[in-house]
Amino acid sequence: MKAPKKDIVRCTWASNELSILYHDREWGVPQHEDRVLFEFLILEGAQAGLSWDTILRKRENYRAALTGSIRRKSRVTTGERRSVCCAMRGSSATG
Repeated sequence: MKAPKKDIVRCTWASNELSILYHDREWGVPQHEDRVLFEFLILEGAQAGLSWDTILRKRENYRAALTGSIRRKSRVTTGERRSVCCAMRGSSATG
């Protein structure tokens, strides 16, 4: 990653290299890509009670976990989905 610029006026919360890079490259930048919007939704939810610095440090782990989860879900069969949905409702898989 390229080093952050020193002559930019920043918010006071951008106080370390990771948060400065986030501030300079992502903070306040409109996003329209579904994957990026979903990532921010997950990160915001995970932040409850934690500092944003903590979330930014764990960001790559979230990406890896979500990528694996999406791959696993794409391999689930219709029967398996039906079985899980029925189990969640408390009924049998056959009706």
